[in-house]
Amino acid sequence: MAKNFPISPKHPERICWGCDRYCAANALACGNGADRTMHPAEMLGDDWYLHGDWGFEPPIASDKKAEQGPS
Repeated sequence: MAKNFPISPKHPERICWGCDRYCAANALACGNGADRTMHPAEMLGDDWYLHGDWGFEPPIASDKKAEQGPS
């Protein structure tokens, strides 16, 4: 079973996103090229999952309100 793909990781630059191993950027175990694979948020911005057919559901407005806390 594949690991869940994080939508907004805290430090995407520290991990290679090229396979399900999610290796540290300085320890590429899978041999997936000479460089690490960037997370889509690094290339397309924080709202990357809203554009295109990535298979993620957009967050519900009430979820955003809950994240912000009480007014």
